[in-house]
Amino acid sequence: MRNRNRVNPTLLRGLAQARYGRRDMLKFSGLAAAGMALSACGVAAKQQEAPAAKDFWEGKKETGNVRFANWPLYMDSDRTQLKEFTKATGIKVDYREDVQDIAAFAGKIQPKLANGDSTGYDMFALTTGIELARFIALGYLAPLDHGRMPNFTRHAGAAYKDTAYDSGNKHTMPYASGITGIAYNPQFVDREITSIADLWDPAFKGRVGMMSDAQEIGNFGLLVNGVKPAESTEKDWQAAADKLKKQRDDGIVRSYYGQDFVQPLTNGDVWLSMAWSGDIYQQNAEEGTDLKFVIPEEGATLWTDNMVIPVTSEAPVDAIKLMDFLYDPEVAASLAEYITYIPPVPAAQDVLREQAKQASGDDREALTALIESPLVFPTEDDYAHLHSYVELKPGEEESFTSLFHAITQA
Repeated sequence: MRNRNRVNPTLLRGLAQARYGRRDMLKFSGLAAAGMALSACGVAAKQQEAPAAKDFWEGKKETGNVRFANWPLYMDSDRTQLKEFTKATGIKVDYREDVQDIAAFAGKIQPKLANGDSTGYDMFALTTGIELARFIALGYLAPLDHGRMPNFTRHAGAAYKDTAYDSGNKHTMPYASGITGIAYNPQFVDREITSIADLWDPAFKGRVGMMSDAQEIGNFGLLVNGVKPAESTEKDWQAAADKLKKQRDDGIVRSYYGQDFVQPLTNGDVWLSMAWSGDIYQQNAEEGTDLKFVIPEEGATLWTDNMVIPVTSEAPVDAIKLMDFLYDPEVAASLAEYITYIPPVPAAQDVLREQAKQASGDDREALTALIESPLVFPTEDDYAHLHSYVELKPGEEESFTSLFHAITQA
């Protein structure tokens, strides 16, 4: 099942660059774009009563087909895992890389959901943040039947069960995750970076990179003040904004970045920066750099791309079978090997470890590096220091976004 070309340097370089674009599209869309895309559709006036799980699933039957919308480069071009699923179940999968931009995708399907119409998909990926929270609040996502999720129940990691954004996994099954932490270049930084407060240190004046996304930078402003983002209040947001404004006014920040922090960090334009774990892993793998990624002592944030089923799905039974199939450790391992983001199935690491024992040469070296990387397989201690994002209620997005964009866009 695994991709035999997993570590071809040319292939990896191409995939890494394309995946940078995937995270860039997500973050560039930002909270403001998400708010505009959905507000334009009259979301607030279209709330629906969420169906109970028993009522939703009663009478639902397998159709033999399922339509799945996901981000680009989140599965190998041969669709190996989907072929295995079809072989095991007989269900055919129409897989589409249609989630090119989270705000645009949500804006496209929201009017259909509001009218109770089919979106054209039976399942799709939504990332932790405004779109997911809003779709849950508006009753647009099907309640999951946990009796149909044996692999998830048995193999999902603790961090992916009963999450802050979806208590009890009522609507979501994680697909892949990443960490927003701090990266630094040891060629220019002669000490170990351990704290978010290091991003405010005058010793690094003009050499610090911060993210331009309101929610990402807001999270770090909260964490440096000792506040957990998911438990924060509007008063906390203002205090975080004041802290970030002082950092900017003191000349500590060289620039606010979307995705483009990687090259400045590599060439020394910035010495340390907010960063995404997957980007740093891929940069080191493809370029042979030695950028360091840390989860600071105050904690970092964990983002997750989630599989969900719209209430208008025409094949929810087929969809939930596919979602649960991806939690088989062998399947999860093959996905992790390809996409190099954090899998929600810890046992995938053991599967890959056994494969590494049987491999040789470059294959064994690459598998070992993947297995041992805390950027792909965080430790229990790492997970203990990871936080959920700020949970914004409908109506709070504009004020939150404006508060932090006033800093990054000034």
